[in-house]
Formats: sequence, C-alpha cells, structure tokens
Amino acid sequence: MKRLLALLATCATVLGLTAAIGPQAAAAAGCKVDYTVASQWTGGFQAAVKITNLGAPVTGWTLGFAMPDAGQKIAQGWNATWSQSGSTVTAVGVDWNRTLATGAAADVGFTGSFTGANPKPTAFTLNGVACTGATEEPPPVPADGTPVDINGPLHVCGVNLCNQYNRPVQLRGMSTHGIQWFSECYNAASLEALAKDWKSDLLRIAMYVQEDGYETDPAGFTSRVNGLVDMAEARGMYALIDFHTLTPGDPNFNLARAKTFFASVAARNADKKNVIYEIANEPNGVSWSAIKNYAEQVIPVIRAADPDAVVIVGTRGWSSLGVSDGSNESEVVNNPVHATNIMYAFHFYAASHKDNYRTTVSRAASQLPLFVTEFGTVSATGGGAMDAASTTAWLNLLDQLKISYANWTYSDAPESSAALRPGTCAGSDYSSSGVLTESGALLKNRISTPDSFPTS
Repeated sequence: MKRLLALLATCATVLGLTAAIGPQAAAAAGCKVDYTVASQWTGGFQAAVKITNLGAPVTGWTLGFAMPDAGQKIAQGWNATWSQSGSTVTAVGVDWNRTLATGAAADVGFTGSFTGANPKPTAFTLNGVACTGATEEPPPVPADGTPVDINGPLHVCGVNLCNQYNRPVQLRGMSTHGIQWFSECYNAASLEALAKDWKSDLLRIAMYVQEDGYETDPAGFTSRVNGLVDMAEARGMYALIDFHTLTPGDPNFNLARAKTFFASVAARNADKKNVIYEIANEPNGVSWSAIKNYAEQVIPVIRAADPDAVVIVGTRGWSSLGVSDGSNESEVVNNPVHATNIMYAFHFYAASHKDNYRTTVSRAASQLPLFVTEFGTVSATGGGAMDAASTTAWLNLLDQLKISYANWTYSDAPESSAALRPGTCAGSDYSSSGVLTESGALLKNRISTPDSFPTS
C-alpha cells in the first residue's frame, strides 16, 4: 500500500498540452503532470498520471510514452482509451475528460506487468510534443490525520473513488452485522478499536429493512444509523449507510421506505464529509432494468438534500454484476444508471466465488466505478472454512485496482464469517488475538497496514 515512486514535472505547448516524464523530465509553463507508481507487486505494478492544464483550454489530447523494457506491458487502463504497440503506449482522452479548461486536470492510470527490472517509462509526450526539464518530489503524504482528515469529502472521478485532491483512493474497512441483532457490538469501545487498532478507513452500517429491521421501527432505526454515523465521524472514519435489502430481492418492494429513509438521513447528514449512501444491498431474482429504475427514483431524493455525496447502486445477482445469474457487467455498461457521482456494488464470498468472478471484476473495473461493499472469507452462506488463498487473491486484486471494500462482518455472530469470537461484544477487547476468529485475524492484518492516500 505504500507509494513506491512519485515524479512531478511541468510542461507547455502552444497548441495544447505537451508532456514528457523521465529521469530528466522537463518543466515549462502551460501544464503540470504528476506520474506516480502507487503500488508494485511481484511481476506487476499500478501507475497514475495526472495532467493539469495551466495554459489555454484544450479540446482533445493524446498521451504517449515508451516502455523502456521489452517485458513491460499495459494490462488495463482507466479514464482514457489505452493501446500498446511494441514499447509505445498511447492514451487518448475520453468523452468526460477530453476537454481541459485552464486549471482543469485529467487523471488517467493503468496496471502493468514486467519481467526483470521495472524502470520508469521514457519519452512522454502530449499531443505529440515532448517536454524537457527537471523533476521534483511531491509533498509527502501526511503521517498523521484520520482518513477523513486527509481525504475530505469523496467523489467519483472516472472509474475511481477520489479524494479532495482529485486523486484515486482505496478505503478498507468492516461492515456491521444487522444492527437489530448485534447492536451491542457497536459502542464507543468497539469503534475506538476499529479506528485506532484496526486502522479501518470506514464502517459500513448494515440496516436491514425486513427481518426485524427498519420496517418495524423506522424512526428508531433511522436514529440508530445516525448515531453510528456520528461515532464514525468522531473517529475519522467514513460511514457507509447500507439500506440492507435482501428478502424480497426486488428493491422496488421497498421503494417508498427507501425514499422516506434516504430523505431523512441525507438531510440530516448533508454537511458531513464522511457519509456514503448504499441504496440497495443485494438485489436478487430481479432484472437489471428494475434495479436501475429503482436507483433512478431514489438517487434524486438523496441529491435533493445532499447533492455531492457518493451513492452506490446494487447490481443483479446479489450484487455480483449479474455473474451469479449467468450474466456479466455488460448489462450495466450498456445501460448505466442515469446519475452522476455513483458507483456500483460488487459482493463476493471467497470460498464460493473465484476465478470467473475475479475475471469479471478485472474487466469491469476499466469501465465502471466499483465498490466492494460486502465480502466474506468463507462460503456464500456465511459459514464453512475460511479460504485464505482465495481471500488473499481477492484482496490483492482489489488493492491492485484501488477498489474499496468492507468485510462481512465486524461482529461476534456464531458464524465463521464473523471477525470476533462469540461473546466478544459482552466485553471491551475487540483487537487482541484472543478475541479474533481466523477471518478476523486475516482482515485486521490487511486493514491495519498503512494507507497511502495521495495529497498532490
């Protein structure tokens, strides 16, 4: 998760943006380019390029560069149309970022593979013109500060979740179990442990609608959700408000309830920096068009009170992008929700959902903003043995693609998906090895590694 490499160069052109980055990358008035290798793993890496136009407005741009080693290949890219021929790589601006006003920026990025060494790309150009000049190190990421302190209010840029600096970020955290059943697990001590010991970036608040949930006491459950939002905010964590629809699977069954609930929580929390809305947990037994219709009625209710918040839309087949129903992401890509600043939910359970699901996520991530709002280390039933190998493969992929996630569950439920051993929530220890299940130990180890939130 640590930033391994960062370069910054400035550049200019008379007709448009022109950039080049390399060991002797140049600076000239007119634009600024940030090149960052955000992470690297055995045989692969993830890089990002931020282009800021400091000159006259530009319509249409092409970024070009050369891979200096024959073993370096682009695997997939985002926020541009990417291609590679031999060592030459090209990225062309897409509809939403091809025009750059003065002071505007475009963020693009890619994942790549390499053999042997992984030297920096060379001969960067923008619109065919190279830059020359010196590089300088960007300011370091603050060593202190909570996730909310550093990142501020979030938004969607291209296929990424981005922070106040318009840079892609990955949030890593935990989901509650149903707050109607495990309310005692969510108190000052447990949230303090989650924020300070687990170093979690977010808390997903799972408010079931049926199953003794919201429909039985709308005012009471709304108040409980708001209280947990405040507790997360006080500890610098993001709060993901989950309207946890499961049975029945058609979210339209709860359309009126959703409008009432989200009108209330959005109005109450609109001034907060830490709130994200998840409007339908796991649609099932229902078409994508029906889910889309629901989303396009609920999102305007949120926007009326909180116009800038990120909203996450559930997908078909228990939020599997349709894979569990024999479909794939194409139904969403070809018929997206008509709204801005939204993401799409993807859920998996590592012992049940493996290579074909990972392949779908890898492919979809270059076209859709994804957020794994729920996943488990065990089977889709929430039980059975933990599949450490599949879980690790999943988490490595999500890290690689900068996809945020919340694990099911931060609770002491009597099931192997729970992070805490039964009886833990009757005490005050939520972090030591003695109270963690096998799943909890794995997740705490992953989540507590340092974040690398970019601030430039």
